[in-house]
Amino acid sequence: MFRALFRILSLLSLAMALVSGVLDLSRSIADSAVVFTPLHLDWERFNPGSLESVRQFVAEKMYPFVWDPVFVTLLKSPTWAVFAVLAFLFALGARNRRRRWQESFRD
Repeated sequence: MFRALFRILSLLSLAMALVSGVLDLSRSIADSAVVFTPLHLDWERFNPGSLESVRQFVAEKMYPFVWDPVFVTLLKSPTWAVFAVLAFLFALGARNRRRRWQESFRD
């Protein structure tokens, strides 16, 4: 069940990475310069109130240390890179694990 959920999340993350990558590519072509849109700008365009809610939740419920170096660095990263890493991690969680070669002799 978790494997199917991770496959779906991997597919959605990969789709988001591709869409944001194509948007950055088209902006780069239009501006004649390389453009990487950070995650926080895309998040503010999509739903501005939720970014502040997440900041307050992380600052109050978790250590304040987690917000500043971890989440701020993540939010400054390009959107396509964040979603590509998420797609890779979900795909790792969804893969079939091979049996060790020693276990095949136990049967």
